[in-house]
Amino acid sequence: MNIQSSILQASELGIRLEIVNGLPLWEAQPVYRHQKHIERIVQSIIKQTDGTECACVHAVDVYIQFPGGLKRPDISILCHEPSEEEQDAALTIIPEAVIEVVSKGFEAKDLEIGPPFYLSQGVKDVIVFDPLTLLVLHVRRDRAVRHVSPVLIKLECGCQVLV
Repeated sequence: MNIQSSILQASELGIRLEIVNGLPLWEAQPVYRHQKHIERIVQSIIKQTDGTECACVHAVDVYIQFPGGLKRPDISILCHEPSEEEQDAALTIIPEAVIEVVSKGFEAKDLEIGPPFYLSQGVKDVIVFDPLTLLVLHVRRDRAVRHVSPVLIKLECGCQVLV
């Protein structure tokens, strides 16, 4: 059985399967409240007015094939639309930013495993939002900052988002 068929089978069972540095991780499919937080955050993504080249394109719950594994971030922010060929498979574009909404029971996956992995793969901004505590963790290579939601975050790529 190859990884593609394993992912399809997991999805049919309501499970999100990811591979991080060779380690398989699973998580139950998101619940309604989780999805509503994602929708609210996505609606706030805009381009800053500083003349940036980034188009601030977002992808929700899409598999991304990173050099070190396969992840399915809640929200990925890209500077351009994926090519036609990429739109029917896991994306290979490294997002400029990733936003994860913590699911109850999977806090370690989103807060401890995700940020270091994303940064090691070239993602510039990693944001983790815990709707139960309102904690917003914003991580870059050189620092990690904790905020309380709501907070407006300016991303390195020139986009901004209200979390």
